Amino acid sequence: MADIKIPALGESVAGGQISKWHFKVGDAVKVGDVLLTLETDKVAAEVTSEFTGVLASIAAGEGDDVVIGAIVGQVTEGAAAATPSPAPAAPAAVETPKPTAAPAPVAEAPKPAPAPAPAPKPAAKAAAPEGRVSRKKMTPLRKKIADQLVSAQQTAAILTTFNECDMSGIMAMRSKLQDSFVKTHGVKLGFMSFFVKAVVEALKAVPQINVRVEGDEIVQQHFYDIGVAVGTERGLIVPVIRDADQKSFADIEKDILAYAAKSKEGKIELSDLTGGVFTISNGGVYGSLLSTPIINPPQSGILGMHSIQQRPIAVDGQVVIRPMMYLALSYDHRVVDGKEAVSFLIRIKDCIENPARMLVGA
Repeated sequence: MADIKIPALGESVAGGQISKWHFKVGDAVKVGDVLLTLETDKVAAEVTSEFTGVLASIAAGEGDDVVIGAIVGQVTEGAAAATPSPAPAAPAAVETPKPTAAPAPVAEAPKPAPAPAPAPKPAAKAAAPEGRVSRKKMTPLRKKIADQLVSAQQTAAILTTFNECDMSGIMAMRSKLQDSFVKTHGVKLGFMSFFVKAVVEALKAVPQINVRVEGDEIVQQHFYDIGVAVGTERGLIVPVIRDADQKSFADIEKDILAYAAKSKEGKIELSDLTGGVFTISNGGVYGSLLSTPIINPPQSGILGMHSIQQRPIAVDGQVVIRPMMYLALSYDHRVVDGKEAVSFLIRIKDCIENPARMLVGA
């Protein structure tokens, strides 16, 4: 009998919660089969079988918390999955005829009155509805998100500044280049790659945003790993686009698609989520018009994107209708002053409204 143990999943991961068993007791398993999915405070990890045989027992069920090294089940090595054979049908009872005697003559009697019909049974009571509330345990990832958000609010002096940008330039450029872009690179040109590039340009122009606080020190960062917040069924995760300053628009779009696929398959790794210097959160995909995003510690800033709406604005003394997006920059006021934050956001607005400049590096 071989033990199924929770393997080490990363330097800072001590355990997690079993979210799903992919096999049941009695099922045949082989080396490499995904036995269960473990939800940690970082990622959802798949625990695979190290043995070939039959799943003999499950010691920790779905929803149970387990630590690294815990035994959660056993496999009987080399055994074949038992397939119950149908029980033989019982032989039909054969009625033995009884000998019959000649009937004796009897006097004819009056027939008895028919018995009264039974009273109708009362209708079964409808099943009681579920209670007014229900409870479920918070997953490790959701708890980590909650703790992190509370920590950010308690340890940083978060302030948000707003602006809006005209999306006409980007929309026209995407429309013009989309077909050739897809043919050349095999991916669509989306809005997010423009914003990632705009954030890189703004971080270069206002490096005071590209810092983090460690104790009583301010650490200046000279690289551009940009986190892109992604909503999943398990909660919000922030995979990181590495060295975004050195990547093309196509490279960034491919990275985003790859992360989306890994997230959907539950294969995001811890290394995918760490080390970002700045985060972009797109609440617009859910219909958000305006919000104040919370920074992702130890970062000092986060950009919130929102819905694109047709709104009247003044251009050269004329009122025109343009596709507008509100932008929100939340920042840590301990290390970033208001002037720097406003300058940063204006730089992003300028890049978005004049996207050709990003293509030529102007």
